[in-house]
Amino acid sequence: MVQWAGLVAPGATVLDIAAGGGRHTLLFAGRGHRVTVVDRDISKLPTRDDVESVAADLEDGSPWPLSNRRFGAAIVANYLHRPLFPALFDALEPGGVLLYETFMAGNERFGKPSNPDFLLKDGELLELVRGRFSVIAYEARLISEPKMAMVQRIAARRL
Repeated sequence: MVQWAGLVAPGATVLDIAAGGGRHTLLFAGRGHRVTVVDRDISKLPTRDDVESVAADLEDGSPWPLSNRRFGAAIVANYLHRPLFPALFDALEPGGVLLYETFMAGNERFGKPSNPDFLLKDGELLELVRGRFSVIAYEARLISEPKMAMVQRIAARRL
Protein backbone atom coordinates (compact mmCIF):
# COMPACT_ATOMS: atom_id res chain seq x y z
CA MET A 1 0.00 0.00 0.00
CA VAL A 2 2.80 2.41 0.87
CA GLN A 3 4.51 1.82 -2.48
CA TRP A 4 1.41 2.73 -4.49
CA ALA A 5 -0.23 5.32 -2.20
CA GLY A 6 1.10 8.13 -4.40
CA LEU A 7 -1.24 7.01 -7.20
CA VAL A 8 -4.20 8.34 -5.23
CA ALA A 9 -5.02 11.88 -6.31
CA PRO A 10 -4.50 14.61 -3.70
CA GLY A 11 -7.75 15.26 -1.87
CA ALA A 12 -9.38 12.05 -3.12
CA THR A 13 -11.62 10.23 -0.66
CA VAL A 14 -10.38 6.72 0.07
CA LEU A 15 -12.55 3.68 0.80
CA ASP A 16 -10.89 1.14 3.12
CA ILE A 17 -12.63 -2.25 3.21
CA ALA A 18 -12.17 -4.61 6.20
CA ALA A 19 -9.69 -2.22 7.78
CA GLY A 20 -8.98 -4.16 10.98
CA GLY A 21 -7.09 -1.83 13.30
CA GLY A 22 -6.80 0.88 10.66
CA ARG A 23 -3.13 0.69 9.64
CA HIS A 24 -3.90 1.66 6.04
CA THR A 25 -6.62 4.06 7.14
CA LEU A 26 -3.99 5.98 9.11
CA LEU A 27 -1.56 5.83 6.18
CA PHE A 28 -4.02 7.54 3.84
CA ALA A 29 -5.42 9.94 6.45
CA GLY A 30 -1.83 10.93 7.18
CA ARG A 31 -1.40 11.74 3.49
CA GLY A 32 -4.31 14.19 3.71
CA HIS A 33 -7.13 11.96 2.46
CA ARG A 34 -10.56 11.63 3.98
CA VAL A 35 -11.05 7.89 4.57
CA THR A 36 -14.30 5.96 4.78
CA VAL A 37 -13.89 2.60 6.47
CA VAL A 38 -16.33 -0.28 6.16
CA ASP A 39 -15.81 -3.12 8.63
CA ARG A 40 -17.88 -5.43 10.78
CA ASP A 41 -16.07 -4.27 13.90
CA ILE A 42 -15.14 -0.59 13.97
CA SER A 43 -14.20 -0.54 17.67
CA LYS A 44 -10.45 -0.83 16.91
CA LEU A 45 -10.41 2.02 14.40
CA PRO A 46 -8.96 5.43 15.18
CA THR A 47 -11.40 8.21 16.01
CA ARG A 48 -10.44 11.14 13.81
CA ASP A 49 -12.25 13.91 12.00
CA ASP A 50 -10.90 12.68 8.66
CA VAL A 51 -12.07 9.07 9.18
CA GLU A 52 -15.67 7.97 8.73
CA SER A 53 -16.34 4.51 10.16
CA VAL A 54 -19.26 2.46 8.84
CA ALA A 55 -20.14 -0.71 10.74
CA ALA A 56 -21.41 -3.28 8.26
CA ASP A 57 -21.17 -7.01 7.74
CA LEU A 58 -20.25 -7.30 4.07
CA GLU A 59 -20.88 -11.04 4.03
CA ASP A 60 -24.38 -11.37 5.52
CA GLY A 61 -26.31 -10.55 2.34
CA SER A 62 -27.24 -7.02 3.41
CA PRO A 63 -27.23 -4.34 0.71
CA TRP A 64 -24.01 -2.48 0.00
CA PRO A 65 -23.91 0.19 2.76
CA LEU A 66 -22.54 3.00 0.57
CA SER A 67 -24.91 2.99 -2.38
CA ASN A 68 -24.62 6.03 -4.65
CA ARG A 69 -21.27 7.07 -3.14
CA ARG A 70 -18.10 7.22 -5.22
CA PHE A 71 -14.48 7.26 -4.10
CA GLY A 72 -11.17 8.29 -5.60
CA ALA A 73 -9.53 5.12 -4.31
CA ALA A 74 -10.39 1.80 -2.72
CA ILE A 75 -7.97 -0.24 -0.67
CA VAL A 76 -8.34 -3.81 0.50
CA ALA A 77 -5.74 -5.88 2.33
CA ASN A 78 -5.93 -9.48 3.50
CA TYR A 79 -9.64 -9.82 2.78
CA LEU A 80 -11.54 -11.71 0.10
CA HIS A 81 -15.28 -11.94 -0.35
CA ARG A 82 -15.87 -12.44 -4.07
CA PRO A 83 -19.51 -11.23 -4.12
CA LEU A 84 -18.21 -7.81 -3.02
CA PHE A 85 -16.24 -7.12 -6.22
CA PRO A 86 -19.08 -5.58 -8.30
CA ALA A 87 -20.04 -3.09 -5.56
CA LEU A 88 -16.41 -2.31 -4.82
CA PHE A 89 -15.63 -1.60 -8.48
CA ASP A 90 -18.80 0.48 -8.89
CA ALA A 91 -17.83 2.56 -5.85
CA LEU A 92 -14.76 3.86 -7.68
CA GLU A 93 -15.16 6.98 -9.77
CA PRO A 94 -13.61 6.97 -13.26
CA GLY A 95 -9.88 7.38 -12.80
CA GLY A 96 -10.13 6.05 -9.24
CA VAL A 97 -7.38 3.76 -7.97
CA LEU A 98 -7.83 0.20 -6.72
CA LEU A 99 -5.12 -1.11 -4.40
CA TYR A 100 -5.82 -4.72 -3.46
CA GLU A 101 -3.68 -7.34 -1.77
CA THR A 102 -4.70 -10.69 -0.37
CA PHE A 103 -3.75 -14.32 -0.15
CA MET A 104 -3.71 -16.68 -3.11
CA ALA A 105 -3.61 -20.39 -3.86
CA GLY A 106 -0.46 -21.90 -2.44
CA ASN A 107 -0.84 -20.09 0.88
CA GLU A 108 -2.20 -23.27 2.45
CA ARG A 109 1.45 -24.44 2.73
CA PHE A 110 2.11 -21.64 5.21
CA GLY A 111 -1.01 -21.68 7.37
CA LYS A 112 -4.24 -19.72 7.25
CA PRO A 113 -6.09 -18.84 5.26
CA SER A 114 -6.03 -22.26 3.63
CA ASN A 115 -9.67 -22.60 2.52
CA PRO A 116 -9.89 -22.07 -1.28
CA ASP A 117 -12.90 -19.79 -0.72
CA PHE A 118 -10.49 -17.29 0.86
CA LEU A 119 -7.61 -17.70 -1.61
CA LEU A 120 -7.40 -16.01 -4.98
CA LYS A 121 -6.88 -18.30 -7.93
CA ASP A 122 -3.82 -17.77 -10.10
CA GLY A 123 -4.32 -14.54 -12.06
CA GLU A 124 -7.77 -13.92 -10.56
CA LEU A 125 -7.23 -10.22 -9.77
CA LEU A 126 -6.07 -9.59 -13.34
CA GLU A 127 -9.16 -11.29 -14.74
CA LEU A 128 -11.48 -9.36 -12.44
CA VAL A 129 -10.21 -5.95 -13.58
CA ARG A 130 -9.83 -6.79 -17.29
CA GLY A 131 -11.71 -4.28 -19.43
CA ARG A 132 -12.66 -2.12 -16.43
CA PHE A 133 -9.28 -0.94 -15.17
CA SER A 134 -5.85 -0.05 -16.47
CA VAL A 135 -3.34 -2.19 -14.59
CA ILE A 136 -0.42 -0.22 -13.21
CA ALA A 137 1.24 -3.05 -11.28
CA TYR A 138 0.48 -6.68 -10.51
CA GLU A 139 2.29 -9.32 -8.48
CA ALA A 140 1.59 -12.92 -7.62
CA ARG A 141 4.36 -14.08 -5.35
CA LEU A 142 5.75 -15.53 -2.17
CA ILE A 143 6.45 -12.97 0.56
CA SER A 144 8.45 -13.54 3.73
CA GLU A 145 7.38 -10.52 5.81
CA PRO A 146 5.44 -10.20 8.05
CA LYS A 147 5.24 -14.00 7.57
CA MET A 148 5.64 -16.48 4.72
CA ALA A 149 2.60 -16.24 2.47
CA MET A 150 1.47 -16.42 -1.15
CA VAL A 151 -0.19 -13.14 -2.20
CA GLN A 152 -1.56 -11.30 -5.17
CA ARG A 153 -1.33 -7.51 -5.34
CA ILE A 154 -2.75 -5.12 -7.86
CA ALA A 155 -2.66 -1.39 -8.42
CA ALA A 156 -5.12 -0.36 -11.13
CA ARG A 157 -6.97 2.73 -12.34
CA ARG A 158 -10.66 2.56 -13.25
CA LEU A 159 -11.35 3.36 -16.87
